[in-house]
Amino acid sequence: MKIYDGVSGRVGPILSSLVFCVACSCGDPEPSPGGGGLSDQFETTPEQSPIAAGIIDEASGLAASATMPGYLWTVQDSGQPNSLYLISKDGKTIKEYNVPGSNNHDWEEVAVGPGPDNGVSYAYIADIGNNNQPVTSTNTIYRIPEIKGTDGSFSQSALQKITFSYPDGARDAEALIVDPVTKDIFVLSKEAQTNIYRLPFPQSTSETIVAEKIGAVPGVLFATAATISRDGSEIMVRTYTNGFIPAVYYWKRSNGETVGQTLVKSANKTLTVESEPQGEAICFENDGKGFYTLSEKANAASVSLNYYKRK
Repeated sequence: MKIYDGVSGRVGPILSSLVFCVACSCGDPEPSPGGGGLSDQFETTPEQSPIAAGIIDEASGLAASATMPGYLWTVQDSGQPNSLYLISKDGKTIKEYNVPGSNNHDWEEVAVGPGPDNGVSYAYIADIGNNNQPVTSTNTIYRIPEIKGTDGSFSQSALQKITFSYPDGARDAEALIVDPVTKDIFVLSKEAQTNIYRLPFPQSTSETIVAEKIGAVPGVLFATAATISRDGSEIMVRTYTNGFIPAVYYWKRSNGETVGQTLVKSANKTLTVESEPQGEAICFENDGKGFYTLSEKANAASVSLNYYKRK
C-alpha cells in the first residue's frame, strides 16, 4: 500500500488521524426501486476538489466506498498498476492498494455492491477495455471484499475472477453496473450503439460465462461510465462526444423493473455537467444526496473531483 499526500504528491506515512477501521454495517441494500421520492434535479455547477497530478492521471472509474464513509475508489486503465486507489472526498488524500493476483490489461470501471456473501460489500474491478492490441476474446471482472479501514490491504486469497465473453464477438466497454437488488452485473459497450450485456447472479468464478445480450440504450453513444444508486432506484450513464463534451443520462427505475428493462428505454433526462478533459468516471454518493465525476488528465494540467448536489 502506498500513501500519497494530495497537496505535496509525496509518498509518506499514514497520518494517525486518518487511520481508522469502520465495521461494515452496510449489509445488502433493501430492494426499493422506484425513485424513493427523491428529486431528479441536481446542481449544474459542482463543488470542485483539486486532484494532484501524477498519481491517478488515468482515472477510469469511480465508486463510493460502503465500508469507509468519506472515501471513493478509482482505478486506472491500461499501462497502469493493478491497484485500487482510495480518494478522500476533499481530494486531498489518495491511497494506493495493490490487488494481488490481478492483472491490469485495461481496467475501465469500478463498482461497489453486494456479492455472494450476505452483509459483505465487494469492489468489482472491470477489466473490460478492448481498444488496444491484442484484442481479447474474453474479459474479466475481479470481485474482492472491500477493506474496512484505511490501514487494511487486499488478500489474493479473497480475490474472485469472473471471466466472460460476449455472444456477438469481442467488444470494447468502459461502463459496468452491479444491481444491488438482484446482484446481476451489467456491462455497457462503448460503441455508436451502446449494447447492454447481463451476467446473472450467481456468476461463475471457474468457467467462462457467455453474457446475455439485453438490447441497446437508446440515444447513448460511446458510454464511458455508469452508476446505480445504493437502493437500485436510479441509474446514470455518462459519455463523451465530439470534443469530449460530456453528457450524463439519468433514469428512474420503476417498481418491479429490471436494470435491463430500464436501460432499453430512453433516459428520463439528460443532466448538465462541467466539461472535463476526458471524463470516464461517475458514481452516486451512498447517502443519495448527489453524485461525483472524475476525469482522466489527458492534456490538461490537472483535474478535479466534481460533486453535484441534489436539489
